[in-house]
Amino acid sequence: MYQYTDFDRRFIRARAAQYRDQLERHLAGSLGDEEFKPLRLQNGWYIQRHAPMLRVAIPYGALASRQLRALADIAEEHDRGYGHFTTRQNLQYNWIALSDSADVMDRLAAVDMHGIQTSGNCVRNISSDVFAGIAPDEIVDPRPFCEILRQWSTLHPEFAYLPRKFKIAVSGAREDRVAAGWYDIGLQALSDDDGQIGFRVQVGGGMGRTPMIGAVIRDFLPWPQLLLYVEAILRVYNSYGRRDNIWKARIKMLVKAEGARFTEAVEREFADILQRDLGGDAHLITLHEFNRVASQFAPPHGVRLDAPDAAAAPAALAGGPAHEPAYLRWLQRNVHPHRVPGLRAVTLSLKRAGQAPGDATAPQMRAAADLADRYSHGELRVSHEQNLVLPWVSAAALHALWQDARETGFATPNIGLLTDMIACPGGDFCSLANARSIPIAAAITERYTDLDELFDIGDIDLNISGCINSCGHHHSGHIGILGVDKDGAEWYQITVGGADGSELGGAALPGKIIGPSFAAEEVPDVVEALIALYLRQRQPGERFVAFARRVGAPPFKAAADAVRRATAMAQDPAQHPAQHPQAAVPPLTAPEAEATAVGGRPLSPERPPGRLAEPSPVGGQTNWGDPAFR
Repeated sequence: MYQYTDFDRRFIRARAAQYRDQLERHLAGSLGDEEFKPLRLQNGWYIQRHAPMLRVAIPYGALASRQLRALADIAEEHDRGYGHFTTRQNLQYNWIALSDSADVMDRLAAVDMHGIQTSGNCVRNISSDVFAGIAPDEIVDPRPFCEILRQWSTLHPEFAYLPRKFKIAVSGAREDRVAAGWYDIGLQALSDDDGQIGFRVQVGGGMGRTPMIGAVIRDFLPWPQLLLYVEAILRVYNSYGRRDNIWKARIKMLVKAEGARFTEAVEREFADILQRDLGGDAHLITLHEFNRVASQFAPPHGVRLDAPDAAAAPAALAGGPAHEPAYLRWLQRNVHPHRVPGLRAVTLSLKRAGQAPGDATAPQMRAAADLADRYSHGELRVSHEQNLVLPWVSAAALHALWQDARETGFATPNIGLLTDMIACPGGDFCSLANARSIPIAAAITERYTDLDELFDIGDIDLNISGCINSCGHHHSGHIGILGVDKDGAEWYQITVGGADGSELGGAALPGKIIGPSFAAEEVPDVVEALIALYLRQRQPGERFVAFARRVGAPPFKAAADAVRRATAMAQDPAQHPAQHPQAAVPPLTAPEAEATAVGGRPLSPERPPGRLAEPSPVGGQTNWGDPAFR
């Protein structure tokens, strides 16, 4: 994993010291709430339903065992003994007192961690493939590109106050395991006919109340141009993205409104950076610079990425105790191929009964750190699916790892199955949530405890969000559950057939709504009805998501309606909008992290929203009614 330099350490420690000064002035009353707000947000501190929430950055999901132990100590000494791993490969605490926040930042900095830009209208933590650097289908290791983007975007003055938050995902493999189509910018590595490496660039993906898949604006971008092209995209967005309406301020709305003109603007800005900006081409990534950063991702001591094929690897797997079906199931679901013969990647499941998806207690964090030290050279990864991964496990040590993982509760063989669900913290913690996610996840988990049944159902993504902000990625779930508010009560909208872009579900796609919302107590019955329909009517070898695409939404709607109890409402919501939960007026209070005019930046109300006009000459007058691009 990336090795921090002395400069990196000085930087985050200086940032922690700066935050301590800001906090002390705020607590003393010399820095008001509104002045302090953007400062704490861009260090990862929110004010949530019950207490402050801290989001800790785990860049592209890479985590050292010593860092995980430090996170466990913080959870135990400053929080309530646990943390929550998120879909964007970060960790969140929900109960740290604001007065302790500077001490926590110092403790993070001591182990090369921070919360910089995990909130606010800026470029957030860069996401990547949990198997980056080790995947057999990898075209190029994406981590050096992620790190270059991270260093470049951190505290970038031009992009500190974007119209809204901005998320980038980078994949270096043939399979999209980062949900690239759902990101503001999704970068997918490619190799052309001459073996040259580049990236397919998608822009404008996003979930929320208007789910959209990113548009491809470059089929092949040579890798040295990556940084400048991302800069061109951000400049266009910063200039023309809406600031008058927070619900329409994401880049996806700009891309949708302007279509091809957005792409033309990006290409024009990119050309201007190269040809007209003073020293613009200095940010082309040179081979020397790439190699310098890539050298910080050297494999663990004794591991050779170019090792010859080893016959011992399959022999080690075959030599496991065949009479232990639990071990064989774990091999099937939790163990993944590796680019180095003789090694495997292993998922430690964070999905267990009695605990929220993605949560880990302080003792569990320490146990995972011990497993990493014992079996994975002290390295872990945080997955998009809210699990932990050991990336450097010897195939010969798999049975011993399984035994140790069982003792610590990490060996549930459910990876990719129904109970390996994604869920946000929901209304139990989040001030934006309309409904709780955790009790719904718990009820479904309790209903599906039979591993034989789960294996029979097979691969399926079930995702739960507590509100339309979609932190639980319900839109991309093969079954998606969205919490909505109806007259102060918790209701849940169900979708089927969504996909995140991985091979299992095919191209990224939002699921289809299967009717009016359901009462909370009905949701487990609805899920069971959908699964039962699939099991009755599936074709041999057909997975749930393929079945959903084949039969469409109507059979699922009929199956779900058959288990309604709290309401017999079966009419078309479009004909009865006042009775449908989704007809509620959007809240007038904007999400804290996306507050407009943050830091006092003017909103420019005189500019009509979404129009991409050429900037006026200096001293000239702007005519916002002109065509966006000529």
